[in-house]
Amino acid sequence: MVFFETKYTVKSSHIDELNHVNNVVYLQWIQDIANLHWTQLKKSEDTTDYVWVVIRHEIDYVGQALLGDSIVAKTWVGKTGGIRSIRHVEFYKNNKLIVKAQTMFCLVNSKSFKPTRITDQILMMLAPK
Repeated sequence: MVFFETKYTVKSSHIDELNHVNNVVYLQWIQDIANLHWTQLKKSEDTTDYVWVVIRHEIDYVGQALLGDSIVAKTWVGKTGGIRSIRHVEFYKNNKLIVKAQTMFCLVNSKSFKPTRITDQILMMLAPK
């Protein structure tokens, strides 16, 4: 399994009334890391005919992050086929898992916005190397 990783530092704008990172912030980070990873995977490939859209998020909160904490986010692509792909994301504070998520994406045609089968080209980009 090939992981993509990035880091976040918790800012005051991430904190909610319970003094920890708000769940909406994690959702934004999930979207951000997915976009960063996809940008790296596609590199010089022409994927302008396709876009990924989210059809489902599942998030488990097992810990919390506080102001100033350094958070490591890891993502990888899971089961992929047909028109769907599962992306996994995990967030760690001090090497301890605090949030884990699965997002189901659907590949759609960028002009018609209709679901389309994942091409062999895209499958090769997503496959672990």
